[in-house]
Amino acid sequence: MMNARDRFDAVGIVVDWIDACKQRRLDTLLDLYDDAATVECCEGGNFSGRSEMERYWRPRLAKATSDAFAIDALMPEGDGVSIDYRDYDGRPMRTHFRFTQAGKIRLTACEPIKFAA
Repeated sequence: MMNARDRFDAVGIVVDWIDACKQRRLDTLLDLYDDAATVECCEGGNFSGRSEMERYWRPRLAKATSDAFAIDALMPEGDGVSIDYRDYDGRPMRTHFRFTQAGKIRLTACEPIKFAA
């Protein structure tokens, strides 16, 4: 989804994000975020700024399972992008991405995906 107003490819950024996670490239992952970005963790808590996001992401990338970060669905939205994928320990997760005008991630907010019985 090319954001015509802001001139960046939001879907491409999310694909870069998932690739950085798969390849355990912490610096590449953090570089996709704005300096003042926030990660809203579905396990509780918010992590803002590069040092806090590094504290959030470093252990998750280090202990990621072999099937982590597989994409199930990628959905452009009016104000960003959402992705359904397998998180670091293989659980189905949905993360919502919001961006700055410069094309940096300003917010990620995740939620577990619940399947009907």
